[in-house]
Parts: sequence; structure tokens; C-alpha cells
Amino acid sequence: MALPSLRNMLRSRHRKWWNTYFMIISPLTLLFIASSTISYLRRQIPPLIPPPSNSRDHSPTTPTPAATPYHSWEVFNADYQQMLNKLKIYVYPDAFESNRSSKPSPTAAVFLPNPDPFNPKTGNYYSEHAFKLALLRSSLVTDRPGEADFFFMPFSVNVMRYHPLVRSESAISNFVASYVSRISSDSGHWNASGGADHFFVCCHSVGRDAASKHAALRNNAIQITCSSSYFQRLYTPHKDVALPQVWPRPDREAPDPPHRRTELVFFAGRAQNSGARQEVLRLWGNDSMFRIFGGHSSMPYEEGFRRSRYCLHIKGYEVNTARVVDAIHFGCVPVLISNYYDLPFANILDWTKFSIVLNQHDIPQLKDIITSVPEETYLDLYRNLCVVRKHFRWSDVPRRYDAFHMTAYQLWLRRGLHRVTS
Repeated sequence: MALPSLRNMLRSRHRKWWNTYFMIISPLTLLFIASSTISYLRRQIPPLIPPPSNSRDHSPTTPTPAATPYHSWEVFNADYQQMLNKLKIYVYPDAFESNRSSKPSPTAAVFLPNPDPFNPKTGNYYSEHAFKLALLRSSLVTDRPGEADFFFMPFSVNVMRYHPLVRSESAISNFVASYVSRISSDSGHWNASGGADHFFVCCHSVGRDAASKHAALRNNAIQITCSSSYFQRLYTPHKDVALPQVWPRPDREAPDPPHRRTELVFFAGRAQNSGARQEVLRLWGNDSMFRIFGGHSSMPYEEGFRRSRYCLHIKGYEVNTARVVDAIHFGCVPVLISNYYDLPFANILDWTKFSIVLNQHDIPQLKDIITSVPEETYLDLYRNLCVVRKHFRWSDVPRRYDAFHMTAYQLWLRRGLHRVTS
């Protein structure tokens, strides 16, 4: 039967057919068109997140906008490539063995790369040494200060903490102030910017006081630190850089998959110096769904991370601990309970896409929050966690997108300072 013309449809005897068409046939037609379009697009668009790769290749996998753990992968990656080609860092000569005199200073070890960064004494402070080793082996170093964007002051707070001549906090701050005064008088690099293009690295909590006795160092220079609490008086988020605290571990090809994770929540750590940990232990320490240990753990530490879906990072003496990167390393979704923590790489990574970020006031609702996470949401968190793992690894020789390059990129974002020229 031929369809009636618009004129005929408007006539009263066709009104019934007109109503039937627009109430039934027209919506079905639109539904068919929409369904066909969606099916076509699904065949054209790749999966939101690629499965975790066992390859050691650190080349990036471009994430799709709907699932990316990045704020903007395209913006970051384009700028990152510019950094690799243009960023230059001058390292003061104290860091090089070849510049040692025949009668070296008794404090020379403070500046030299750590010959044994895997020494147990450096465990929690490994990132401080790993950054220096990676920088000295990277293509970012220049021996021409005139072309440098930044200047690295290579003193190690961790080495000073165990050095017999400068181990006290007061002696460390005096030593650092004296060193900065020396380099500012020996060369014009410091004076050209007032120290604003100079930086130092520390992962020991004592490090934030290292600059306390030199006003320009404290106010102008960049502090790359694990103790990145914007509640602390000597940390300035827009100036300073949060460094991930990493315990030295061999690379794992891939974390255990979700179906092998039989525990819901895991935490092990001392509670003496943390009110937040004490509250978690008091409220949830005896809950059968949580494996929480405030002292000696009946579950081996690494096994707890491997077997659990969620791993708690609870503020201790500082906002940071190595548990955050331990969780990322073992594929356990971090639950961060640490107020005022300026999270590493937070201007690049969207932490809410691969972790759960809570306030300490949320501790009484902790179980409800975790158990209410839908299964698909957990799987998204896990997959995103596998994507960002490469950003929290240190390498003997720097690899693209590793912890060294991600930290260097933070410096790159702070470039462009005006210098005084003579």
C-alpha cells in the first residue's frame, strides 16, 4: 500500500493512520537507526583500556578519553616529548667522582651517587638516590650551564643523616646553608635567579628542615621531596615537587589478576605514631572482611598486597609512606587515608581513576565505602592501576615515562624563569 501524501494525512479520514504512524512506526524507525549506528561505532572504536601487557617495553599505550587515568593524555604526551628534546639540567661538579681531589673532603660522600642504593639503610629513602643515579645517566644533563634550565644541588640528606660529621638536624641545615653560600659566591648561576632555578632532592622527613637556615633556598629553590604535605610550613605545592616514595624491588612482569585476590582489604604497619591508624585498628581491626595488623602481621607483607583487592595507606608520622607505591607495584588498589597529601604527579594522573581517596573523617564509614564499590568499578580501577605502574618505577638507565622522567617533567612545568643577565 502506498503511503498517503501529507495533504491526505492531514484530512480527517487519515487522522487515525497519522496517529498510528507517529506513535508506533516512527519511534521504531528511529530506534532501528540508533541501534545500527551504535553497532557500527562499536566495531570502529577499540576497547577502552588495553589489557595489561607483560612486555618490558615502556612505550605508552594511548588511552581513550572515557577510561584514561590521565587528566589529558594528549596534552601531557605532546608536552612530554618537548621535554625530552629541550630540557637541560646542570649538575654541580661535586656529584662527579672525576672531580674529587687527591685529598677529598671528609664530606665528599654527601654529594656522590650512592654506590649501594639497595642497602637496607636506604630502603625508605631509595627514591632520593635513584633520582640522582638516573639523572647522571640521562640525556638531560648538560655540562654547559649557559644552556641549562635548572641546576641540581646534589647533596643527600639521607647520607648526611648517617654521616658522623653532620648527622644531627641542626648540623644538616648548617651544612646545607654553607653549601649554598659557597656555590652562590663561586659562580653566578645561583645569583642570576635568586636560586629559583635550583633544586635538591630528599626523601627523609628531616629534609624539609634542611633549607630552614638559608632564606633564599627555603623560599625560592625547588624541593623535590617524598614528604609532600601542603600542611607543612616548608612545603609549597606550586613551587615544590612531590616525589613518589618507592621501596627498591625487582620488576614484576604483571600483578596478580583480580580473580586470584581472595582478601578484600589489607594493611600492616605501626600505629604508635598515628591517630588515624589507631582509629582504623579500633573500628575495623577485628572485622572478618579486613586483614589489618598494627604490629606483627600473620600474613607476610608482600603476600598481603598480592592477595588483596584494596590496600590501605594510612598517614603515619608523615603523609607519605612506601605503601602507596607498594600497592601500585603489586596491583592492589590503594585506599588513601592521609589528609593534606600532595599526591605525586597529580597534575598528570587522575588518582580517582586508580585509587580511592578518602578523608580521615571517613574512617567510621570505611567498610561501607569499600563494600559499596561495584564490581565493574573495581575492575576499572585495577585496569587503570596497571596502566600507571610504569610511572612509579625507577630504572638503572632511565626509561621513558618512568619515575625519573615523570619527576623531570614536573621541573619542565616550572621552567621559563626570568634570570638576571649581566
